[in-house]
Amino acid sequence: MKKQTWFFPLFLFFGALMYLALTRAALPVGGFSTLGADTVRAEVTQILEEGEATLGARTQTYQIARVKILEGQYAGVPMEIDYGKRQIRADEYDLAAGDEIIVSINKTPDNVIHAYFVDFARAAPLLWLTAAFALAIILISAWKGVRALMSMAFSLYVIIAYIIPQILSGADPLRVSVTGAAILLGVSLYLTYGWTLKTHATVLSMILVLILTGGLSFLFVTFAKLNGAGDENAMFLMQMLETPINLRGLLLGGMVIGALGVLDDLVTTQAAAVFELHHANSNLGALNLYRAAMRIGQDHVAATVNTLVLAYAGAALPMMLMFSLGGGDYGFLVNFAFVAEEIVRALVGSLGLIAAVPLTTLIAIFFARRAESLSQWGWLGGEGDLHAH
Repeated sequence: MKKQTWFFPLFLFFGALMYLALTRAALPVGGFSTLGADTVRAEVTQILEEGEATLGARTQTYQIARVKILEGQYAGVPMEIDYGKRQIRADEYDLAAGDEIIVSINKTPDNVIHAYFVDFARAAPLLWLTAAFALAIILISAWKGVRALMSMAFSLYVIIAYIIPQILSGADPLRVSVTGAAILLGVSLYLTYGWTLKTHATVLSMILVLILTGGLSFLFVTFAKLNGAGDENAMFLMQMLETPINLRGLLLGGMVIGALGVLDDLVTTQAAAVFELHHANSNLGALNLYRAAMRIGQDHVAATVNTLVLAYAGAALPMMLMFSLGGGDYGFLVNFAFVAEEIVRALVGSLGLIAAVPLTTLIAIFFARRAESLSQWGWLGGEGDLHAH
């Protein structure tokens, strides 16, 4: 990359980090335990007993195991756990000596301590998978892959360190989500692709499409009389926090962030296609360039929309199976808030995808055809086609 393509993204990156640090909100103290709050890691040292237990109409294998607590107040203390004797097992994996698991430790009013199996410890295989993922990106994309990993880490940081604390402290979820999306969008794209005209076209297109998607979300959430209460996690959150949360804003903010993840791939690819077509044949007129890029975009959006719908259907498959088992009418099912919210989320996101293709194509054509004249303004960066990297 040229010098200016490094300077401006790094300036944005450190500027964004400073802004996030200055505006970071403290997480409220809820005075309650949540998932993972009372759990610790433990190692299975011995299987004491195995057999079969019948719970209702289900017969399953059970195990009584001795475990050694690995952390916390009871680190090093041996305890016994029951796995499948008194509760339904959700898997078919048996415990074995040396397995690392997650247990919950409770103390009764008469000071008797009990340990309960919660789940298998999966940090190690997930770390290996993450390492393989990072290595594959770096091998394929070299330094651009390293910048992509940095961008991904920054995006997660924005969500965890800025968006979540701000919403929990009582800020408007929609405003916080849009602000956070704009920050992670600008920094991650420029950090990955550099300060180029192609990236400028991508960022401008993404901002306009996100505004359109946010407007459509607000319109149809209001039209369908949705208030965000369809998600049981949101209702549970309302009960736990003393600070009131705008559930409708939370729903809209989630739609904006979800759309950002889907749109990132489509808009970036479409802008790159325009610049590549212009690079391959700079004599193409604006209309012919638009038609050629749209042929690429039409195939991409068709595949992406189908992927989006299948992803939502796959996530809702257990609920659909349960509803079908009861002989339910799918036409009636769509009236429930938790179903309607997902339908609006999927279709609004798809509308954003459809609008993104022609809009990105027009903006990218504007920058690509004026690359030589715009490049004379040094601070704007170069053309930024794939061959420049």
